[in-house]
Amino acid sequence: MKKFTTALALALCLAAAITLPALAQAREVTFTTELKSYGGDGAYVALYLTDADGQYQNTLWIAGEKSKYYKHLRDWARGSGQRSSEYDGLTGASVGSGRALNITLDIADEQIDAGYEVRVDTAVEDMRDNRADIVVPLTTEGAGQPVSGRGYVQSFHYTF
Repeated sequence: MKKFTTALALALCLAAAITLPALAQAREVTFTTELKSYGGDGAYVALYLTDADGQYQNTLWIAGEKSKYYKHLRDWARGSGQRSSEYDGLTGASVGSGRALNITLDIADEQIDAGYEVRVDTAVEDMRDNRADIVVPLTTEGAGQPVSGRGYVQSFHYTF
């Protein structure tokens, strides 16, 4: 009986090891945000996901190192509550005028073609803050399609 129990436990572990990776699939996605030449300081940029109802889901990246300025990324700040747990390990330097921000991340397959949107908020010191500078559905069809921003973003696209 002990051999049977051990064999059954081993079989269950093997089945779980084969099945779990299939359940938790992710796709590598590169997000490219090109800024206009706007003649000011480096921009703070928040990339984040919202669900089909426009509700904040999670932070993808924050460009800008001083958290005291994150409040100017208004829609992201409201959705995330500016909790450091929402951006720990997901930050980098601000993005200069006319420069590009390239971020490659793993995105869960369940968030692609499921009504999720990528949003980008931007802000520059002593200049205007831009809520929803970019709002684009996260779809396989939209991959590689450039989108123009409403503020500091010249062009935004993502690729798989």
